Amino acid sequence: MPRYSERLLGLPDYPMAAIPAKKRELVARGVDVIDLGAGDADLAPPPAAVRRIAEAAANPSMSRYGFGLGLMEYREAIVRWMRRRFGLEFDPVREIVSLIGSKEGIAHLALAYVNRGDVTIVPEPGYLSYLGGTLLSEGTPYTYALRPENDFLVDLDEIPPDVLRSARILYLNYPNNPTAAVAPVDYLEGVVRRCKELDILLVYDNAYSELAFDGYVPPSIFEIEGARDIAIEFHSISKTYNMTGWRCGWAAGRSELVGALAQVKSFVDTGNFMAVQAAAASALESWGEFVPGNVAVFRERRDAAVEAFRENGFACDTPKATMYLWIRLPEHITSAEFAQFLIEEEGVVVMPGSNFGVGGEGYFRVSFVTSPDRIREAASRAGRVLTRLSVGA
Repeated sequence: MPRYSERLLGLPDYPMAAIPAKKRELVARGVDVIDLGAGDADLAPPPAAVRRIAEAAANPSMSRYGFGLGLMEYREAIVRWMRRRFGLEFDPVREIVSLIGSKEGIAHLALAYVNRGDVTIVPEPGYLSYLGGTLLSEGTPYTYALRPENDFLVDLDEIPPDVLRSARILYLNYPNNPTAAVAPVDYLEGVVRRCKELDILLVYDNAYSELAFDGYVPPSIFEIEGARDIAIEFHSISKTYNMTGWRCGWAAGRSELVGALAQVKSFVDTGNFMAVQAAAASALESWGEFVPGNVAVFRERRDAAVEAFRENGFACDTPKATMYLWIRLPEHITSAEFAQFLIEEEGVVVMPGSNFGVGGEGYFRVSFVTSPDRIREAASRAGRVLTRLSVGA
């Protein structure tokens, strides 16, 4: 049998990979499964997007290669949305890269900027595409542990000077997955200033910019002075518009920076289905009408989740953004142990913190992606497992 590459062997298991098969097994046994694992809401996309993809799919020209340029309608909708939402201007051809979901772009970006042995700064717990892109590029990840005492922020002053000198990329994600932390503007100003001093590319994952509550409005990194010199920002259609399976997103930034990603992608793919891009354009145009109501649904689910898990013995903060609760476990219970007992004994799927890296140990993540009643039932089942594991300690 041909040998696997060292790059492949160096990849960790992807945490979501085994969940669908496990769910099928449980459902086949008659178990009532409640899935609070993936950030994949059971809500409908914008009606305008559904209508647009039906129309576009019937047009034969939409079934041809989109290549890197893709559908200009989509690029122009992105530019209008960035102007409307953040007050920012971008060139639709030179400063926007259409992606097959932001995950794909984030993972491929390191191929343009990281040589063998180069360092990237990867927050942990964090989205595994940061780590995966680094390892596939034969880079060296420096994992920085996000801690509650630092408000789950990356403090560059805590990173050894030799690491900073050799770092090529800093990955940041606020609002954050999985911790739901948010980043103050003065913090982002400091990060941009340090990245400019150190010549580090700031990769800003802004996938949750529109899922915010209680008056909080997440910024774009490009609202920070100087960010255009050193940053690329990633956005996704997935979470904001309940379109996770449609796989559409974009990267924005100065042409010299995002152009490197576009060049890598020219050898990797020929663009996503242009009918999906047309639907994404319609989704962006419906932002003002669709998003407030959608966020209100998530707010109701958030409030139900916080109340229910607290009532069942868990400690968690009320998040200002994202679709997640980051819940602390007692010290004697590991996150993998808790998640395994919970799915096997109670049919509830959550993500153990250790799946997001060693720095996530001691927590588990809940996605409030189903109805308040189902969330309350899941919290009740989780409380039973917590009690059993605590009694057996």
